[in-house]
Amino acid sequence: MTDEDMLSMALHLHDIAARLVITTGATKGRNLSPSTVMRMLREHDEQTATSASA
Repeated sequence: MTDEDMLSMALHLHDIAARLVITTGATKGRNLSPSTVMRMLREHDEQTATSASA
């Protein structure tokens, strides 16, 4: 179940993803998808948590 706050955050993520552009490789010049942005943030959080507990 979603609410207005979740929708607002999802729309914000969509806007952020639209501003991020791939700078190298075969997909250079394309925008990241919202799911890629979420994966990047999740991986960052996992690395930060691992570093903090070590």
